[in-house]
Amino acid sequence: MALMLPYEPMMHLGAGVFALAGIDFKQIKAVAIASVVPPLNYTLRRMSEVYFHLTPLFLDHTQNTGLSILYQPPSDVGADRIVDAVAAIHKYGAPCIVVDFGTATTFNAINGNGEYLGGVITPGIMISSDALFERTAKLPRVDIKRPLKVIGPSTVAAMQSGLYHGYVGLVDGVLRKMIDELGGAPRVIATGGLASLIATGSELIELVDDTLTLEGLRLVYERTQIVGSPESGV
Repeated sequence: MALMLPYEPMMHLGAGVFALAGIDFKQIKAVAIASVVPPLNYTLRRMSEVYFHLTPLFLDHTQNTGLSILYQPPSDVGADRIVDAVAAIHKYGAPCIVVDFGTATTFNAINGNGEYLGGVITPGIMISSDALFERTAKLPRVDIKRPLKVIGPSTVAAMQSGLYHGYVGLVDGVLRKMIDELGGAPRVIATGGLASLIATGSELIELVDDTLTLEGLRLVYERTQIVGSPESGV
């Protein structure tokens, strides 16, 4: 029973989500996971085995994703960055840049040959916000939103302006340099929790794709089922 405790609450929540979508657990035929938190992998594996009776696919650089990774070493590329790149190439073509707004914000560059070059990793906007609150005596915790004016008439408004406009400036500054290095006219796609908010102020983000990571995970899973099968001849 002790092994069940970490994922029991997760499954109760998940059951509600499945119910709202009108999906029965028995309809789940496969589980694919792009994990960037190794300590949770055991829990995720057991959850899949116990509740879905399926062995999950944990995606990493060793799978045949169809993506050529030039990053060194390839093992350092997070699974989320891999599936983002796979989905972006599939949906939007190459060259392209994917900006993923997560705990960290990652900028991922794919050249015209569809090769993953690498990118930039910066602290996420929530990390910056938390640092302001935790490391200063008088600054409160604030919601992340676009203020009406750059010049904040109050402490809260000034902090929101600094977080929002400062982060938009960071994003566009990094993107300009990446576009110069890539050359041509790469498409710039944003995904992740605060992508829509930051994109409203960015001059260089072309579009927001909220499901990019999930779609990339699906594409890679489907490829692993085709490659190596008797019908594929590979």
